[in-house]
Amino acid sequence: LIRKGTVARQGGIVVPAGKTLRAQEIGALVEAGSAAPLVAPQPRVAILATGDEFVPPGSPLGPGQIRNSNEPMLAEQMRECGAHPQPLGIAPDQPEPLLELIRQGLQQDLLLLSGGVSAGKRDLVPAQLAAAGVRQIFHKIQMRPGKPLWFGVYHREAGGRCLVFGLPGNPVSSMVCADLFVRPALRKLQGIEPAVVSPLTARIAHPFRMQGDRPTYHPARLFAVGSELRVEIVDWVGSSDLRSTVSANGTVYLPPGEKSYSFGDEIPFHPWTQSGV
Repeated sequence: LIRKGTVARQGGIVVPAGKTLRAQEIGALVEAGSAAPLVAPQPRVAILATGDEFVPPGSPLGPGQIRNSNEPMLAEQMRECGAHPQPLGIAPDQPEPLLELIRQGLQQDLLLLSGGVSAGKRDLVPAQLAAAGVRQIFHKIQMRPGKPLWFGVYHREAGGRCLVFGLPGNPVSSMVCADLFVRPALRKLQGIEPAVVSPLTARIAHPFRMQGDRPTYHPARLFAVGSELRVEIVDWVGSSDLRSTVSANGTVYLPPGEKSYSFGDEIPFHPWTQSGV
């Protein structure tokens, strides 16, 4: 026999606000008589790659072309964050087709554009976002990878808004910016607190030297040795080197300037989305 009130008492909290509903939360809510709890809707995220150089996955490559790896990569990141990705395909480097696809994406909760936000002649995204009525909040950040990042907000006439992120085209830049900037926005929309996930503290597993003029989020691999968290810095040659991230499960934060790390030094580690929403 179980005495009344042993598991929970009247007026007590069964599932706190901001909690992701797993199987056990759903079961506990139903058990307590809440068959239709109030939940935040799953955010809808439009994803649009830009650039004449992109071809769809599985297509043969012509001269100067690359496969559109950013779209499936970003789509999976969004799913891992509890969002519903809606890929829009590839926009060419032409103002009118780009503007039309942007307008489609603005009907969702978020719009992620990959590429076209630097300062080149064919980087058309900021101008076409302005033409669509998106208000720019900032453009370019002091960070590596991800310097060209663009962010703005679009308010629909019928109500509601769309958060717009112009992500850099290089895949590691796009992935890291999505993790550091888009993930907190999705957490906020879903009522998950804290919106910004604090880094873990780990110890360097090997000597490492870094020199740079910007704060750097360097791909790394976190692992445990007993009760201690350690981190291995992976070999990484820059924002286009997506292959190296296969060996990583997050990034370490490296401040600007020149610094040498010794075995056992503490360093902040940012787990990627697959390590937890």
